[in-house]
Amino acid sequence: MELYDELVARGLIAQVTNEEEIKEMINNGKATFYIGFDPTADSLHVGHFMALCLMKRLQMAGNKPIALVGGGTGMIGDPSGRSDMRQMMTVETINHNVECFKKQMSKFIDFSEGKALLVNNADWLMQLNYIDVLREVGSHFSVNRMLTAECYKQRMEKGLSFLEFNYMIMQSYDFYMLFQKYGCNMQFGGDDQWSNMLGGTELIRRKLGKDAHAMTITLLLNSEGKKMGKTQSGAVWLDPEKTTPYEFYQYWRNVGDADVLKCIRMLTFLPLEEINEMDAWEGSKLNEAKEILAFELTKLVHGEEEASKAKDASKTLFGGGNGMENIPTVAIAPENLTEDGIELLSAMVLAEMVSSKSEARRAVEQGGVSVDGEKVTDIKMIISNEKLSAGVLIKKGKKIFKKITR
Repeated sequence: MELYDELVARGLIAQVTNEEEIKEMINNGKATFYIGFDPTADSLHVGHFMALCLMKRLQMAGNKPIALVGGGTGMIGDPSGRSDMRQMMTVETINHNVECFKKQMSKFIDFSEGKALLVNNADWLMQLNYIDVLREVGSHFSVNRMLTAECYKQRMEKGLSFLEFNYMIMQSYDFYMLFQKYGCNMQFGGDDQWSNMLGGTELIRRKLGKDAHAMTITLLLNSEGKKMGKTQSGAVWLDPEKTTPYEFYQYWRNVGDADVLKCIRMLTFLPLEEINEMDAWEGSKLNEAKEILAFELTKLVHGEEEASKAKDASKTLFGGGNGMENIPTVAIAPENLTEDGIELLSAMVLAEMVSSKSEARRAVEQGGVSVDGEKVTDIKMIISNEKLSAGVLIKKGKKIFKKITR
């Protein structure tokens, strides 16, 4: 199976502008393509996972990835897929986030010897002046046509600022500059970016002629991936300091039955033949599929050793295995301890299992907390210093575990 057909079979391709030409370029390693990343935090999260895996697949087939970070567009925010306006960031914050991104992207993409590029659109957007934008770019866009874009329709109800209205022009200009500077002939993005991407393809053709080759592809998972990035307890980051390898593993281990095979197909590098055999799996076999998904993705982000540790820890918590030492551990600082030890509610807050004591109290009162396997009903329970020295396992609900020590 050739690469384009494999991407389709994995459920990654939603729309294209010229399928036959795109197929020929991708299959023969002729694509220099870009995917954009907004530097809104100092770590990528699982919502970016699909894009990173796709870039890796395409690079393995000889195509050249360009990771475009929006240092310039990040200064104004992106209304796509949002009903509110994103807060603006300082240049210093954006630059710091860009450096963090490259380090994490390097686990997926080979940047050596010009095999891939990391580019910041601040390099050209920050140099533009208002008259240049109006004359050279804005004259190619129809306001009536822009207002038909879904991202703007959503914002029109609450109020669309002129600042946000320019985002499509900025993103389109990105593709034009990448085409000019780096020979970028293809762009990938989520289905919520389709209008912006078509704007970039059209801008290239209007400024350089109809024969200019610029391709557009949207991906099925991107908007779903943004939903993936967050759980009830917050975002799931690729940075191990923000989300431990164990927590990352558990996130994927706990995906819904209906999503597990879709995630395996889209995000792992397992052969399709092997994945197709899993289509008939049900019941306890789906739990095995979840373990496969969790291990493969944790290995990809954190390495095989950390993935194995996380797998052992998970088995310990859910029966069998001896990976207790790999469970996320929080050491309680001496200043937070009394002669008797520490209140359970306080320990849960310090371990970041809850955001407040009141949330911890509710969890106990609802019967959702256990200590070393015993359900707790006393909201005033004290964990002794002696027990802390040996390590105490606190469980909240079915999925949140922390080992507490002193």
